[in-house]
Amino acid sequence: MNRSLADTRHWMREGTELLVDATTRLDEAAYDAPSVLPGWSRKHVVAHVAANADALANLVHWAATGTPTPMYASPEERATGIREGGRQPGTRLTEWLRLSSDALEKAMEELDDNQWASRVLTAQGRTVAATEIPWLRSREVWVHAVDLGSGINFTALPADFLMALSDDIVTKRRGAPGPEIILRPTNMATRWYLPGAPDEEGAAVTVTGPLTEIAAYLAGRHHGATTAEGVAVPALPAWL
Repeated sequence: MNRSLADTRHWMREGTELLVDATTRLDEAAYDAPSVLPGWSRKHVVAHVAANADALANLVHWAATGTPTPMYASPEERATGIREGGRQPGTRLTEWLRLSSDALEKAMEELDDNQWASRVLTAQGRTVAATEIPWLRSREVWVHAVDLGSGINFTALPADFLMALSDDIVTKRRGAPGPEIILRPTNMATRWYLPGAPDEEGAAVTVTGPLTEIAAYLAGRHHGATTAEGVAVPALPAWL
């Protein structure tokens, strides 16, 4: 699926709105409760997403000025921000999330076509066009809204976003160790394929389920996908 800049900016705004709204419904005790990510409270999740907006704003600054501005000074700085954010009051985290998201959106609004075409470096070391920044943010806000564990799941995510997310993850997972996998959503004609070492019978494993479950499986989140062969759904390595 081709994702346009208009698409990704729309998804970014919608996902941000959903996530911010979810945090405003959390009292302090709920904020301190575990998220669905191992070892992270909900505060850690929100601190991470708020800091991500600040980091992506660095890439927007890079695109706007031509001055190399990394997302994070170091991996240690990134980890420290999440750890310290986990000790902040919930109301402060919600405000940080809102302000950092608004600042990122405002900075994007000021980019012209040439600046959007500028090349920047992601935290994973990929050189991408600045047009990729809203997509990176869309993934963060939508998937981590689910990770809060506050009642939002993949069924709340837009179908077109889930298609783009699945395309993106499949591309990143190609070449990873594991069995040969065919991904077959039951509610659409789309298919994805992950090449790998065939199982001992020499046949690919077909993972099936609604698009929501296929996307959750690919993203390494709790899912209800099954296999056509009746075997266990293959475990996947980390996505990011």
